[in-house]
Amino acid sequence: METGWLEVFRAVADTGSFTAAAGQLGYTQSAVSRQIAALETDLGAVLFDRLPRGARLTEAGRRLIDHTGPVLDRLDVARRELSDLRDLTSGRLRVGAFPTADADLVPRALAEFRATHPDIEVLHRDELTTELVAALRAGDLDLAVINGYPDRIATLEGIELVHLWDEPILVALPLGHRLVNRRTVRLIELAGEDWIAASTDPRETLISAFLRQDFRPTVTYTIADWTAKLGFVAAGLGITLVPALGATGIRPDLRLVSLNREDAPVRGVYAASIGAGDSAAAFVPYLRRAVRALNRALTERRSAV
Repeated sequence: METGWLEVFRAVADTGSFTAAAGQLGYTQSAVSRQIAALETDLGAVLFDRLPRGARLTEAGRRLIDHTGPVLDRLDVARRELSDLRDLTSGRLRVGAFPTADADLVPRALAEFRATHPDIEVLHRDELTTELVAALRAGDLDLAVINGYPDRIATLEGIELVHLWDEPILVALPLGHRLVNRRTVRLIELAGEDWIAASTDPRETLISAFLRQDFRPTVTYTIADWTAKLGFVAAGLGITLVPALGATGIRPDLRLVSLNREDAPVRGVYAASIGAGDSAAAFVPYLRRAVRALNRALTERRSAV
């Protein structure tokens, strides 16, 4: 059964005339007659008594008209809701991100997105990349901002990835450090330093990417909290690695220095999804603009030192 037949049926029932219904709908009378005949054939019932002057509902027609209005009204509501989704005037965006992406990148993008689409409900969660990928696979997220080195990203089968940025890894130094006036440093120059990391096992920290280059740092202080970790650096107790996504809010009594390109691993940042809906797809350009703004802010900070 075609919904258009029901619309024609309702028009004939309302006007009591094939001719009047045709005028109301903008059809020819023969087109109305064909559609009513098709509906009657499909249902196996005569819906109208054809009279010399108009048409009158049969018992079957009266039974059907009681259902036609609610059905067409619900379809109309569904069409409007789907249109709203396409136009992003309603709906929901469930987005997740790893912690340092939530320091600046994601809130910057969400603020612009919500200002443009205030009727979209935004639900957010902060988790590690592994947990975010699991949430995507479980259907609990529409989009996740994840990160990883190339070998890890290559294992994410079935995940649609939009590359946002290759995030630099920086070294945080205290202001009195011997390398504080350098723009870049080599790993070998940091070999004898005291390191501050979240674990005594470098494989569980940002340092893990450097292990392939036979770089074995000495982790002197084990501190998980970022604020405390940077406090130890500022006090001259050691150095630490800082992901660029978390660098714009770094305290002013530290110096951020780039690693030489030959030593610095590439850690990609991606917008990940599985069959992204309209709101998730629409959010990606906001993330791209936030990355550009973040890159400018990082460049300005480092140039000002």
